[in-house]
Amino acid sequence: MNMQKPETLLSQDQFNKAKAPGSPPVYSKGGQPAYFSCWDIHAYYGESYIVQGISFDIREGEIVALLGRNGAGKTSTLRAIARVDEPELRHGEVWLDHKPLHEMSAYQASQNGIGLVPEDRRIIPGLTVEENLKLAQIAPPKGWSIERIYDLFPRLGERRTQEGTTLSGGEQQMLAIGRTLARDVKLLLLDEPYEGLAPVIVQEIERTLEEIKSHGMTTVIVEQNAIAALHLADRAIILDMGQVVFDGTAQEVLDNETLRHEYLAI
Repeated sequence: MNMQKPETLLSQDQFNKAKAPGSPPVYSKGGQPAYFSCWDIHAYYGESYIVQGISFDIREGEIVALLGRNGAGKTSTLRAIARVDEPELRHGEVWLDHKPLHEMSAYQASQNGIGLVPEDRRIIPGLTVEENLKLAQIAPPKGWSIERIYDLFPRLGERRTQEGTTLSGGEQQMLAIGRTLARDVKLLLLDEPYEGLAPVIVQEIERTLEEIKSHGMTTVIVEQNAIAALHLADRAIILDMGQVVFDGTAQEVLDNETLRHEYLAI
């Protein structure tokens, strides 16, 4: 994988050094090769310039907390990585397991191991819990078995015949995560998994994510509850105004009150 060839960049003619300063590639630390890398990605909602030259990499099995204040570009970065239609990725490279996601559609990125759990969960109306899970496995590659997902989320097993959209918020979050794991996921992207949930349910989701972590699932978690995300994560990347302002260990952020106050307001 050669990430430095400028001729492979998206929409190269739209950018030059004056118009797209960006940052250089961030290579993995400790001599271990990156499993996932994004380099100098720029993404737009229409003419609104949201993701402004973000670069970082992730080693296999690593959990990364992608943090920042509201409007920092966290969700937009996840969506650009997952290759959804918006925001539009106009420049940069995204690689997963040596495959160029920046050359793929969202469907192709999913087939190649990207698993996005969106903030709004997107449970399919009219389908039961089990039907939502089975639908995720209609096309290969398949991931976890439905019974294994029920072992992870016993509540889903108890409600397998209940319509998915009638579940509680926490149960819908479990279903959204389970549905993603039903695919063969190499990189799990979690967008605000604790959003709107009662503290007791947050603790349950946290235990579930710890279980997923124990299986070595490479994960990026975007979460306003930064402390909870930092306790789960190995590394933290902080965004501000669509750019990376910090990339280090999660413990460094927990120990640095000034950093937390400036960029996370905690």
